[in-house]
Amino acid sequence: MAVNLVNVENVSKVYGTRALLDGVSLGVSEGDRIGVVGRNGDGKTTLIRMLAKLEESDTGRVTHSGGLRLGVLTQHDSLDPEATVRHEVIRDMADHEWAGNAKIRDVLTGLFGGLDLPGFPQGLDTVIGPLSGGERRRIALAKLLIEDQDLVVLDEPTNHLDVEGIAWLAQHLRERRSALVCVTHDRWFLDQVCTQMWDVQKGDVYEYEGGYTDYVFARAERERIAATEETKRQNLVRKELAWLRRGAPARTSKPRFRVEAANELIADVPPPRDTSELMKFASSRLGRTVFDLEDVTVQAGPKVLLKHITWHLGPGDRVGLVGVNGAGKTSLLRALADAARSDGETQPVAGKVVVGKTVKLAYLSQEVAELKPTLRVLEAVQQVRERVDLGKGREMTAGQLCETFGFNKEKQWTPVGDLSGGERRRLQLLRLLMDEPNVLFLDEPTNDLDIETLTQLEDVLDGWPGSMIVISHDRFFVERTTDKVYALLGDATLRMLPRGIDEYLERRHRMEEVAAAAVPVVEKAAPAVSAADQRAAKKELQKIERQLDKVSEKEAKLHAQIADNATDFAKVAELDAKLRDLGGEREELEMRWLELAEDA
Repeated sequence: MAVNLVNVENVSKVYGTRALLDGVSLGVSEGDRIGVVGRNGDGKTTLIRMLAKLEESDTGRVTHSGGLRLGVLTQHDSLDPEATVRHEVIRDMADHEWAGNAKIRDVLTGLFGGLDLPGFPQGLDTVIGPLSGGERRRIALAKLLIEDQDLVVLDEPTNHLDVEGIAWLAQHLRERRSALVCVTHDRWFLDQVCTQMWDVQKGDVYEYEGGYTDYVFARAERERIAATEETKRQNLVRKELAWLRRGAPARTSKPRFRVEAANELIADVPPPRDTSELMKFASSRLGRTVFDLEDVTVQAGPKVLLKHITWHLGPGDRVGLVGVNGAGKTSLLRALADAARSDGETQPVAGKVVVGKTVKLAYLSQEVAELKPTLRVLEAVQQVRERVDLGKGREMTAGQLCETFGFNKEKQWTPVGDLSGGERRRLQLLRLLMDEPNVLFLDEPTNDLDIETLTQLEDVLDGWPGSMIVISHDRFFVERTTDKVYALLGDATLRMLPRGIDEYLERRHRMEEVAAAAVPVVEKAAPAVSAADQRAAKKELQKIERQLDKVSEKEAKLHAQIADNATDFAKVAELDAKLRDLGGEREELEMRWLELAEDA
């Protein structure tokens, strides 16, 4: 029988006149993996802080088992700004001690990309004070994970991690023996890690068995039986349930109630979006040309991020852009945005960007635009437009769209200066959509948004007719809102990945294996390479680079042909087979390039 680790008995917490938690009783036992979800401000963080005894409850009590080893990641770290990473994370252990510890090696590689902490100016000896909030958060997470605990409590652990880091963390937590309580808005992560869910709503906490997908099933069933929630909310839950059942049925391996009941719930729910209809509508709004890149090179200062990129973004294309940090995702969007704003006058350092004459771009950057702090939320939206056409005959007023994005009638009269970071992010996105763009660039749109707001945003984007590029570390959001995934793998190229993010992670894993395999070779006393051999190696390297450029051009043409023949499935299958052959050819060339690079 599992040992009980924490008991929460009849706990209540009131802030001002609002009861965040009202008579809540819960327990955490050995082996539990609990995900905590709910709207921002409903008490998720308060609940786990009381669970960890970092905050007192007004009534009730929280008890820990004797000798409980507890690890907590809060939203604000307690790292010493004058200490080094080495001191905080590995406690000044000798190099041979920590390097011989498999867990420490795994954590440092998983969270920082290598034992030498690439990206940190002095590696492990970097002083913490000047580092960014995201870098400090990864250090705090690493410090926690190398210790042994009975219970780990994490508040938004995936913030500031890329797709690879999130995948690593999910695997690491699955393999840990400790129990887990985790607040996160990352739905893919919840499905991978959790076997129970706590849904914090209006002072109560509802418990569900299973991961996120099972929770959506069970919540839809509970709301159907209770029939007390507003129609809009029910429809959103049913729509998400329909997508989960139709689009990825393997996500739930252990449904906790009859699957037949779930299927009945979604029998009359249409697919999230009619892609061919939206493509048709997008073409009428945009014409044939949106963005055409011809042999483009993108730089950030002196650093070349992308070179010889030939790519076509067509009307109605919905693209997810993933890649390693620093590979050039944001720089690519900025280069396209600069060309659009200047009507093609501003061009990258090499190559050409052709912008369609009818393109009306909205760009949600990672920086939140400043608005007059005394302006009310509704006024800030009405400044842009009173009503918005969302396509397919759907029209919304500024007030209705505000409600869709979580600003109820009372909140619509809140001054902008009083909004939280997440609320300002929502307002920024809302104002962009009110301007009726036909091309959307979204750079990390899910930052600071809770799950309910994310599903509402996805619902708006489902029927939005236009071209869209999304950069996000939220894998669920990328898979839900886009139809194609392109990757920047850090080698200055842009590749389409037919199998999406799974293929991206596989490719990155293979690249890391190749790099790791090359390390012992460098360390061995290799025989000296003659000048003639060096010249031959350089010559062959140049030849391979030209071949790789040609492969990239062929891939770009095939991508364009696939887009042009999107409704001809036989043709798409034939083109996709050619694309796979080219992928194999590229990998062989890249392997040979790596072999030659050392000699050259």
